[in-house]
Parts: sequence; structure tokens; C-alpha cells
Amino acid sequence: QAAAPLHPVAVQCQEAQVVVTVHRDLFGTGRLVKAAELTLGSAACLPAVWSAAETTVTFMAGLHECGNALRVTPDALVYSTSLNYKPVPAGNPVIVRTSPAMVPIECHYPRRDNVSSNGVKPTWAPFRSTLSSEEKLPFSLRLMNDDWSAERVSTIFQLGEVLHFQAGVNTENHAPLRLFVDNCVATPTPDRNSSPQYAFIDFSGCLVDGQLDDATSTFISPRPRQDVLQFAVDAFKFAGDSSNLIYITCHLKVSLADQAPDPLNKACSFNKASNLWAPVEGTRDVCSCCEMRSCGLAR
Repeated sequence: QAAAPLHPVAVQCQEAQVVVTVHRDLFGTGRLVKAAELTLGSAACLPAVWSAAETTVTFMAGLHECGNALRVTPDALVYSTSLNYKPVPAGNPVIVRTSPAMVPIECHYPRRDNVSSNGVKPTWAPFRSTLSSEEKLPFSLRLMNDDWSAERVSTIFQLGEVLHFQAGVNTENHAPLRLFVDNCVATPTPDRNSSPQYAFIDFSGCLVDGQLDDATSTFISPRPRQDVLQFAVDAFKFAGDSSNLIYITCHLKVSLADQAPDPLNKACSFNKASNLWAPVEGTRDVCSCCEMRSCGLAR
């Protein structure tokens, strides 16, 4: 609606930005608020258009700016923000004559319609890629039975048995993604930083446990799907630990499926027969840093 004393906040949900027009008579009392006391969103963006002589203030912000939050429903993309009024005490600092206020603002865009009035420009990022960068990814890590057909019911193992791990990510509504296991650390307590600890996957995807003489640990190749990664680890316990409990914490990540593996995005196993590191996919050189125990900082 048009900004007026009866409707002091007007919102236009445009194709790539939201325009908020605020009448300075925010409370309908005839007393004009100062433009400098109005901000937009959690980032407290300042007005784009205002002057002391004008009775309205205008904010313009991109849909991903000023701390806008995105919520995805089955039918719509909902961008939410807020208009914030924080008055600065004037005159006597002991008293105040106005209260702060917050006006919630939402823009709803249908997911199943073309919301663009113009032709899509080839330089734009695909809608699916934009959406995938906004949503949180649901990762999973499960212990599987020996033939990988179902999740293992029991979490009790005997030494000499093999732990079958399956890491996955739900890629629904996303551009195709490839899953990696950056590192896995075993500890005697749920605290990942407790001691002692044993990192059996480290250095951005090197299954270092497979180098030990008494281990056959390996990534399973080929993958069942790009968004799933399986690996087998020989059962172990901490020496001198009478509780026989092991907690395992793994850091999972994804890259775009069409991105070639690199030293920071890889799954490498040690092949004892050839005495070489081998990747699940990609060229062998992406694993060379596993031998050096230094693969840079993971992104």
C-alpha cells in the first residue's frame, strides 16, 4: 500500500530487491521520526533515499542483502526482514518520549511460476544453484551391515570385525553434489576434542588407517551414487581403556558433482599391493598430499 499516516510502511517485492517506503509519521501521532533512526534488517542497512525535508524514507535492498532470511515452503520462497526504529534519547537523558519498534516484512515468491517479467539472461546463475546455496544440507552418517543393504541394528563389535560406514547427503532441490568425508576422529567420550583420540580419516579425505600393517581400511569404489560415500574400517579400541566405548565424529562436505576432485575434495585409500594412494575418482595426483601429511586448509 502507499505509504501514508494510516499505512506508514509500504513494501514492494520486486524481482531482485525489496523496496520499503516509510512515512516518518510512523505512529500516526503527527510527530515525525528521524530518518537516521530507521534501519532495515539485522544488518541495520541505512535508507537509500531520505532528506530532512521529506516526509518519507525509502530503503532498497537486494533479496540476499541486509541480513534477509530465506525460508523455503512447498509452494514459495519467503524472504523476511524487518524495519527497525531505534530512537536516540533527546533533551533530558533521564526520560524518553518514544519507544523502539520493529515491523516484520515478508516477500513471497511462488516456486512453481515464472516470477520474472523479463527473459532470463544467460549470465544468471541457475535458479537451482541459487537455492542450493541458501538451504541447509541434511547430511547423514550410518553404520551399515556387512552387505550395505541396511543400517546395522547393533553398535557392538568384536575386534577383528569391520565397521561399514555410509555417509550421505539429501540433494533434493539441489544441483548435483558429490559428497566427501573430510576427517573422522575416534574419541573415548562424545567430546571431539577429548584425549586420547585417533583420526582414521584426515588431511581432507585421506583414509590414513589403511596404511597400518594390521588394517585393511578403505573407501569403497565405485560409489553407489555421487551423494553417497562408503568406507570400511577395521574395528579397534583404545589401549588401556576398560570402557571399550568409542565415539566417532566425522566432518562431511560436498562439492558440485561436475567439479573435478582436488587435494581438498577427494577420497583416497592406501593400496598396500602397489604401495600407493588411490582416489575413488579423479587422478592419482590428488592423493599425493596424503603421503606428505599436508593437504592445505579445507574449504
